[in-house]
Amino acid sequence: MTIKPGAFRFNTDSMKLEIFRGGDVGIGTLAAGQWEEIVATSPDVQTGGTRGVFGGGNTPAPTMDYVNVDTTGNAIDFGDLTYNSGFISKGGAASRVRGLFQGGRSAINNIDGFTFASTGSAFDFGNLTQGREDPSGVSNSTRGVFMAGGQHPGSSPLTGFVDTIDYVTIASAGDAVDFGNATEARRHQGTCCSQTRGVCAAGYKGPSGSPSNVIDFITISTLGDAADFGDATDAYYGTSGSSNSIRGVFSAGKNPSGNVNTIFYITIATLGNALDFGDLNSSTQYAAGDVASPTRACFGGGSDGSSTVTIDYVQIMSTGDAIDFGDLTLARQHLGGTSNGHGGL
Repeated sequence: MTIKPGAFRFNTDSMKLEIFRGGDVGIGTLAAGQWEEIVATSPDVQTGGTRGVFGGGNTPAPTMDYVNVDTTGNAIDFGDLTYNSGFISKGGAASRVRGLFQGGRSAINNIDGFTFASTGSAFDFGNLTQGREDPSGVSNSTRGVFMAGGQHPGSSPLTGFVDTIDYVTIASAGDAVDFGNATEARRHQGTCCSQTRGVCAAGYKGPSGSPSNVIDFITISTLGDAADFGDATDAYYGTSGSSNSIRGVFSAGKNPSGNVNTIFYITIATLGNALDFGDLNSSTQYAAGDVASPTRACFGGGSDGSSTVTIDYVQIMSTGDAIDFGDLTLARQHLGGTSNGHGGL
């Protein structure tokens, strides 16, 4: 039977209305993709607005704190991660209800989960297929996908680059499953997503350890290797990404000359090279990304020579320089970020 993307059904087991989200490649006459629950909710219903959560960091800090992305102001304490890793991914994964942070220093394989509408410490969700630093996350309302990272940190941070991509079903705790491979092994990359597509940009690439200008992408609801999207405006690492469903915006991080304040952007549904967006308030790498609403993207923390508390934001569908949002509860870099209003939802 051929199932066309966009088809609806009522699931008599879950008693929920579902939509079939198709992918780019089918099997026989069956369209690639999966049935996804239609969630009759919004960030306003869940948390009174889009809630962005920042987690971990190099202090070391198990701290999670949060902001309402639709306003401005300082972050508020949320709770603690299960593992004081010191480093964590720059981009998590999330549905409207649940957020995930994954990986960390010493190449741990932890996946932590938390509920946006409450505050409190994270719970153990499961494990990655491969322990690593800096696996960046993309997600739609059903699936979280974790891309690339570094497997062997320690005295030599230039080793252990991986091209691993794995995934989980966000609503059900459990271990990750193999998804495919990125186009190159790298860490310190930035990611963003729409409901159908996840994009990974820049990063420190192996095996020699040098900045990358590669942008690649996956179709979240399918399995398979990433494909070439285009190029960033330069070769960068320490990059962070945020998006709504249309546009991905990236804090560039660092190029071969040093830290930069560059922000670049892409249109997620098309392929092509990135364009200049504007500038951050300072030249910063290793900030948290993936904290976004349909209108606004935030970048929190990072290093401008030392760890910072600063949160910057931009209006996604315009171009221009970032504006001060407020401060984190604690200065840190190499931290994670996610929200219940990002582009994949």
